[in-house]
Amino acid sequence: MTTAAPPAGPPPAASTIEARLALDRQRRLRSGGGLAIGAAVLVAVQIALSSLGGFPESLVIPLSDWIDDARRWVIDNQTSHWSFSFFFNPVSDSIDWGLRAVEGFLLWLPWYVVAGATAMIATAVLRLRAGLLAAVGVLYFGAIGLWEESLQTVALMTVAVAIAVAIGVPVGIASARYDRLQQSLRPLLDAMQTLPAFVYLIPVVLLFGVARVPAIIATVVYALPPVIRLTSLGIRAVPAVTVEAAEMFGATPRQTLRKVQFPLAMPSVLTGINQTIMMALSIVVIAALIGAGGLGQVVLVSLRGLFVGRALEAGLAIVVLAVIMDRVTHGAAGIGGRRRLRLMPDALAHVGPVRSVEGTLSAVDRLLLRAGSLLAEPLSRKLDMAAVERHPRKVLGAALLAVGTVIGAAIGRSDFPAGISFSFAPAIDWLVDWVRDNLYEIGGTWVGTGWFSDSITIYAVTPLRELFSAELAWPVVVLAVALAGWRLGGVPLAAFCTACAAGLGFLGMWELSMDTLAQVIVAVAMAILCGIPLGVLAARNDRFERMLKPVLDFLQTIPSFVLLVPVIIMFNVGRIPGIIASVLYALPAATRLTNLGIRQVEGEATEASRAFGATRGQTLRKVQLPLAAPSIIAGINQTVMLVLAMVVIAGLVGGGGLGLETVKGLRRTDSVGSGFVAGLAIVLLAMLLDRLLQAWTRRFTPVESGP
Repeated sequence: MTTAAPPAGPPPAASTIEARLALDRQRRLRSGGGLAIGAAVLVAVQIALSSLGGFPESLVIPLSDWIDDARRWVIDNQTSHWSFSFFFNPVSDSIDWGLRAVEGFLLWLPWYVVAGATAMIATAVLRLRAGLLAAVGVLYFGAIGLWEESLQTVALMTVAVAIAVAIGVPVGIASARYDRLQQSLRPLLDAMQTLPAFVYLIPVVLLFGVARVPAIIATVVYALPPVIRLTSLGIRAVPAVTVEAAEMFGATPRQTLRKVQFPLAMPSVLTGINQTIMMALSIVVIAALIGAGGLGQVVLVSLRGLFVGRALEAGLAIVVLAVIMDRVTHGAAGIGGRRRLRLMPDALAHVGPVRSVEGTLSAVDRLLLRAGSLLAEPLSRKLDMAAVERHPRKVLGAALLAVGTVIGAAIGRSDFPAGISFSFAPAIDWLVDWVRDNLYEIGGTWVGTGWFSDSITIYAVTPLRELFSAELAWPVVVLAVALAGWRLGGVPLAAFCTACAAGLGFLGMWELSMDTLAQVIVAVAMAILCGIPLGVLAARNDRFERMLKPVLDFLQTIPSFVLLVPVIIMFNVGRIPGIIASVLYALPAATRLTNLGIRQVEGEATEASRAFGATRGQTLRKVQLPLAAPSIIAGINQTVMLVLAMVVIAGLVGGGGLGLETVKGLRRTDSVGSGFVAGLAIVLLAMLLDRLLQAWTRRFTPVESGP
């Protein structure tokens, strides 16, 4: 047996990899020296200014008082000023009329018609299995006693999404046709997508008061960017050859848009509508703070009263609604080719009972097709519409739904029957009590979730909060931020970061901002400590990646506030449930981007390290992780933004800091000013951290060596 000869020389990519890693080492050494000098300067400034402490009250700008004055002016002039008489009140009345009309129609429909229509739509765009599951999901709303609240949420979603589409699609078309408009809209859309959702609520409350109409307006503003962006993208992606061919045949620009560009861009437009729906659903519970009602109100009231079981039932109802809307709109974006009659998976097709079920379904489908054809043929001749005859199943389904609606209206059976009901809330409440009595303190001392919660509070959150808000002089914190910005991005970034950090004090939110910053740091650290190792394991083990994928998908799609419910079960209310929920909400970003970064490291780099005898651990530590650093840092950036997005949600369960202050501003009309200022402080904190992390990503991106 012969042994393979060792490689004659380093692989072709070895010199490139060595140069890249050497450059990274030099950069780290220079960075370490700069950090040492910066730390020495900060220590000296702290010693000199140790007596200053928190931000002085004399420098605070009374913005909250000005906003409260503006709110009082709005209340006093809401019926007399021309801006309300000719704009705000008519807009509010029109939206309210549309919402009441849609809600009244949905509540008037018999419950079985709503379930049947949902099943028919899902079957048409997806498959029979999806249609049946969608019907079961709709029946879940009524079975848990939330039929009316669910339809109220659907009505609010319908009106909000309809307004967003009515505004977004024309603006997206105009953006696709005029480059200058697209360039003007880009920063505005970027700001709308990066601002936390709750920030839109406070100015809307200031102008429209507290009710469902302000909730719809805030939802429209929050959910508008995706449909604008994807409509513009879809029209711009239409091949130029296709457009030129239409113009050669004499089509006007309007005809080209209507008959060529828009039909070809329809999948992108529908994807934008899908994203708009998902973003609108994500604001449901926050909008309940200003009177949106529906399922969000049930979750909010249940969380306030610690009725965890009821909160979980309503939260799962929102999840079911989100899944149904997401799957249906995704199927519609696929446009055709998705409908399947089979109910069972293809892998079970050889099983006898499965073949019997599928055979029965085929026989029923042939019977329905024959009945639909008998109905569609005379209807198409009478209406002179050939398309009717091509869809006999849909014609039959629509006819059955119409008959069911008429019968239900005649006999007055539109309400969901009380006999079809179940509730797992008592079991969840019993579980909460059991966890509190048995897991919160095991042995009465240092074991259990109570010990974990107390440890994070005592040894992490509280020391950081005291350090930032009391022990460090406020100029030291501002100077540290300025030095970080200067080191990572030069003078412009240093000036921007200094303005954001000082702005927290000028707004009068210094102490609350430091409290929130401490919670964000702890949550991000926990998410990174969990997410990066999981991402590394997923990148190195395909089976583990497949096992992890559904968990990450679930954490990414579930509404953020629903994560609070199981966390409250384990940890009670306070800061820690908000931190743990933030970790769960942000975990997919850190895990996925770490996995992606390591998998994207070119094969030649890994092969070169192995050719030099490096072990798997050395290859990971000295080659893959350094080269994947930009992707990992981008994941950290996304983690920070997602944690900040949970700040207000955590405020609902006593998270403290800026989140709790914002919740107070949304709940109480006499705290609108302080709530608005707290929301603005969260925006400043988010922009500060985002710009620093983006600069960090650019700075540590490996540089390709020249030829």
